[in-house]
Amino acid sequence: MPNDRPWPLDVPGIAYGGDYNPEQWPLETQLEDIRLMQEAGVNLVSVAIFSWAHLEPREGAYDFAWLDEVLDRLHTGGIRVALATATASPPPWLTRKHPEILPEQADGTVLHQGSRQSYAVSSPVFRQYALAMTRRMAERYRDHPALALWHVDNELGCHVPHDYSDNAAVAFRSWLQERYKSIDALNSAWGTAFWSQRYDSFGEILPPRSAPTYVNPTQQLDFARFSSDEQLVHYRALRDVLREVTPRVPTTTNFMMNTHNKWVDYFSWADDMDVVANDHYLIARDPEAHIGLAFSADLSRGVAGGEPWMLMEHSTSAVNWQPRNSAKGAGEMLRNSLGHLARGADAVMFFQWRQSVAGAEKYHSAMLPHAGQDTDVWRNTVELGRRLKALAPVRESRVRADVALVFDYPSWWGTELDGHPVHDLSYPDEVLRWYRALWLRGITVDVVSAETDLSGYRLVLVPNLYSVTDHDAARIAEAAHAGAGVLITFFSGIVDEHDHIRLGGYPGAFRELLGVRSEEFHPLQDGELLTLDDGTRADLWSEKTHLHSAKAVRTWADGPLAGFPAVTRNDVGHGSAWYVATRPDDEAIGRIVDQVLAEAEVPPTLATLPAGVEAVRRHAADGSSFLFVINHTEHGVDVPTSGRDLLRDQNVTGTLHVSALDSAVIHEH
Repeated sequence: MPNDRPWPLDVPGIAYGGDYNPEQWPLETQLEDIRLMQEAGVNLVSVAIFSWAHLEPREGAYDFAWLDEVLDRLHTGGIRVALATATASPPPWLTRKHPEILPEQADGTVLHQGSRQSYAVSSPVFRQYALAMTRRMAERYRDHPALALWHVDNELGCHVPHDYSDNAAVAFRSWLQERYKSIDALNSAWGTAFWSQRYDSFGEILPPRSAPTYVNPTQQLDFARFSSDEQLVHYRALRDVLREVTPRVPTTTNFMMNTHNKWVDYFSWADDMDVVANDHYLIARDPEAHIGLAFSADLSRGVAGGEPWMLMEHSTSAVNWQPRNSAKGAGEMLRNSLGHLARGADAVMFFQWRQSVAGAEKYHSAMLPHAGQDTDVWRNTVELGRRLKALAPVRESRVRADVALVFDYPSWWGTELDGHPVHDLSYPDEVLRWYRALWLRGITVDVVSAETDLSGYRLVLVPNLYSVTDHDAARIAEAAHAGAGVLITFFSGIVDEHDHIRLGGYPGAFRELLGVRSEEFHPLQDGELLTLDDGTRADLWSEKTHLHSAKAVRTWADGPLAGFPAVTRNDVGHGSAWYVATRPDDEAIGRIVDQVLAEAEVPPTLATLPAGVEAVRRHAADGSSFLFVINHTEHGVDVPTSGRDLLRDQNVTGTLHVSALDSAVIHEH
């Protein structure tokens, strides 16, 4: 992060607050908001995210008076502001005057006004208007004492990750020309000799719109890369205006790093962020949603390069957009918040401050609910503010991990292309299965990109890295040679960055490292299970694998490949390389993880950790540490530790008792 744009900017302790939308409320309610924010301990709010139509109700006719008053009141109340560019939803007059800014789907359907994000980032006309609004905001509030952070747009790529309009076609061609330089190079990369797809000029190329059957896979991959890059280009354009006018104010936008938001490669955005910010929401139907939360938080820290990051949004209770929207249980709001904080967040914020009475998100929970102050949600809001104030010493401490788990957006895109051996392989689900096994064993994990320097890790897990460059494959091999244990799972190293098969046998780029060669994939049918020689089971995938320098750790006990290796291990330099050539069940994954952890000598955060209890440490510059203990079970647990319990303001010597569904943070010296 550049030193001239520090974060946090005069925000004391842990930043706490949420999206604030005063334009939805009368003045008397806005005045009450300040008093209640102070009661709750709020010190930062995001303002003006969806305010364009209020700030510019007609083209060129601006009304900033109401926002001036809001920011003044917040400043007087001691509350800092993450001020948005107000560009996240263009006003109706703009889309009516310029319908050409509207995005299109692959089948030509135009996405019209009436919701939000009704714009195409490739539209030069929209960019012109968005830049003008951003400059207006920056110049008006450049010196406002409440301004702590610029919030650029909102959840970029959330609703329109791909635009197939004519504007997008022009921008895509330009992107391709920059990437490939010549049409011959593009034809080679796209394999256009197949199905008579050869192009004579860049002008012939379209986005991968709806077609009779499978669209060229490399074209699909490049359009995914382009779409992620084009959102980043939009962010940079607005950010550069802000940096020009307010060079010392940090900028960010809220990411959505989870196992559902597929189409933005956040690792490629990281260097453009002064602080990484993330939105996260639990999936109500998932009984282990807290593990998905931990993964999202570790991924956020990975994108931030280990630096502190912001939780920009999560929910106090239920959301409104899932099939069944469950309210949070006892202590869950606190546990969720501390889960993010434990894994590197220095801000805990929500959508939103006050629950709306109208609009599409009126049933989305907020810090102050419809039922008002005599509610558990409000009491939880106030209690969380009190506890976060006590955790101020945690700010700017860091998380350390001995284990890296590689998460790669291009491999996610590539793994789930059509025309593959199986069509129901979910890349994030496979990654999460291995992450879950580590979480259950109390292992702290850095979730990193395939381009990350892996030196210093004792264990590196590489699930389903379908697409990999030579350089990244070499980096993974170097980690094993240097002494790490490296575990790679099936359908990895299969293609290069152009989705071209690496010939000579699978797993392609990793054959030498793993000391194996598979001659053919043997996918299993739906519901088909095979048994490994230790009695565990596997489904979805098998392959005819031959040992070269590796040794078999597990073999198939039945099926057409009985006797062939299913899990292998190869001595490499000072380390080892494991290959899992199938999708093992949870028991099998657990046994494999236990073996590689023992071999790599990776200890859990706590030697004795009851099942369902989460423990993570953050380390301070002065050598002390903060142990977060989060009890997800319905039973009290005793944990070995000593230090100062910051949440209860009392000393702990030898043993800490954490009640059912409760949490603790111990400052260990």
